[in-house]
Amino acid sequence: MLFGKIPGSFQKREGKPADKAILTSRAIDRPLRPLFPKDFRNDVCVVATVLSVEQDNSPEVCAMIGASCALSISDIPFGGPTAAVNVGYVNNEIIINPSVKQRENSRLTLTVAATKEKITMIEAGADEIPNECMLEAIKKAHEEIKNICDFISNIQSEIGKPKFEYKSFVIDKDVYDEIEANFKDRMYKDVQAIDKEVRDENITKITEDILSYFVEKYGEDETENKKQDIADSIHDLEKKCVREMILEEHKRPDGRGLTDLRPLSCEVGVLPRVHGSAIFTRGQTQVMSIATLGMKSEEQMLDGIDEEDSKRYMHHYNFPSYSVGEARPSRGPGRREIGHGALAEKALVPVLPSEEEFPYAIRVVSEVLSSNGSTSQASICGSTLALMDAGVPIKKPVAGISTGLVTDKQNPDRYVMLTDIQGLEDFFGDMDFKVGGTKDGITAIQVDIKIDGLTYDIIEEAFERTKVARDYILDEIMLKQISKPREEISKYAPRILTTKISVDKIRDVIGPGGKMINKIIAETGVKIDIEENGEVCVYSTDNEGGEKALKMIKDIVREIEVGGIYDGIVTRIMPFGAFVDLGTGKEGLLHISKISSKRVEKVEDVLGVGDEITVKVTEIDSRRKNKFKYERFRSKK
Repeated sequence: MLFGKIPGSFQKREGKPADKAILTSRAIDRPLRPLFPKDFRNDVCVVATVLSVEQDNSPEVCAMIGASCALSISDIPFGGPTAAVNVGYVNNEIIINPSVKQRENSRLTLTVAATKEKITMIEAGADEIPNECMLEAIKKAHEEIKNICDFISNIQSEIGKPKFEYKSFVIDKDVYDEIEANFKDRMYKDVQAIDKEVRDENITKITEDILSYFVEKYGEDETENKKQDIADSIHDLEKKCVREMILEEHKRPDGRGLTDLRPLSCEVGVLPRVHGSAIFTRGQTQVMSIATLGMKSEEQMLDGIDEEDSKRYMHHYNFPSYSVGEARPSRGPGRREIGHGALAEKALVPVLPSEEEFPYAIRVVSEVLSSNGSTSQASICGSTLALMDAGVPIKKPVAGISTGLVTDKQNPDRYVMLTDIQGLEDFFGDMDFKVGGTKDGITAIQVDIKIDGLTYDIIEEAFERTKVARDYILDEIMLKQISKPREEISKYAPRILTTKISVDKIRDVIGPGGKMINKIIAETGVKIDIEENGEVCVYSTDNEGGEKALKMIKDIVREIEVGGIYDGIVTRIMPFGAFVDLGTGKEGLLHISKISSKRVEKVEDVLGVGDEITVKVTEIDSRRKNKFKYERFRSKK
């Protein structure tokens, strides 16, 4: 379109949004959504269209600022403005909105959104950044954001429209009060079931009893008229009981303390045929991660508007309906699945070996088997284990954990933070603060909130809580199951043999129309990648086939010199001598007089087709460089 790039597809036009576009949409949505009135039910659609891209200035950040500005000057009720910036960390210096060159050397890719008063969103990928440094980067980002918010506020004061009056969708207070008066004690007890299924059954039963109560008291018609208010009141009462229990009693629905983790366990090598696998279980949340190793040419090619054109590590996350006991068909990954997969991917990229150390494309798929909250963090843990099981020499293991928050609506400075939140605490709480990292620092952050923002104190405490929990998970759970990556990759994974050839020899290895390389593949059963710099990778599940293919490649690119001694194979027998191939296409004549120091009557008396012999090159045809003359070479030993 207007950013100067033709889409790379057969149709050559824009199709469904790419993963990058979906992740950007999530980043725009998350800081805006909590700032709409709670009783506002009108549909709001914000469309951010990229018309032109200059790579030093992120279109994602421009879209986040533009969306806030559009909402602020519109007549839509909105509690902004918000703004956003990117942050890098280059040469131990925090950089606001780093350039492309700076991003190449940055240990941090951080996006922060905020109002003038509080932080509303954090999204980060990092190379083991310490808590203190991350907090400082967030604070510096906020200082710049305050200036942008002032800028938007000035625009709003000049051209902003008055906010329109909307229909408030608040529940009937009388209905709520009646339900609370008669059923609060029971609800308070019912939400404390440790097992999610039991709790769900409790809520279903109390809902049925509340409806029966209203039918008996007011009749079916009146109850039908109040049905939506009754449903909303039951939801609000459940929410109030959970929050009140946590805020007032420091008691959690499943009986844990505020910093306690759910029961943890893990297992590796659970699938015998795949390259690496693991199951990580946290309470009733269970995720299986499966690692697959492939050729470098199997890395994902990206067709987007930024500078990244491919990625070698792919992390995909699936959340099937059965994991939460629902029956609905799979429609492919949605925004949530793509977002969770991207978070786990960010968390693990910093610890992966370089291509030079480990020249594989790597794909990990995290399958959620059962869900009761924090599946994305279980994916990080399970995927670390799967990579280690696959023999990927990761630099350090990574774990993930999330913290939640319950704040006092009357006094936002009064709050309770929860470590390792389950589904109910996430659903009724105010924050899901996800952090992945090693024992030495943070590698990924994603923060979702439902209130108007977070203070620095809350963020600092979340960093401290997640660090303690990560260390425990790594030391006491994960590393006790597998302490380091396996020394050998799976027998089912392709082995890699590498060599480096001259760039001007690449065409010889490939051959006209791919004839030569296809011949090597057909004879040996390998797969071959050749990079533009002359690096050659031979992938094979059969070591013998890999060695044979590598030798054939080396034979093709080998420079033959007069006086050189080489191994060859007899390909043809003629009355006057034998033709010997030193490598594909490099054939020469060993004259009958040069076969032996003794007289040879017939070539067949000494040599046969397929014999391996050693020869010395005596002459190279000046017109046909691949034609040689030899003499038989015998070791003096």
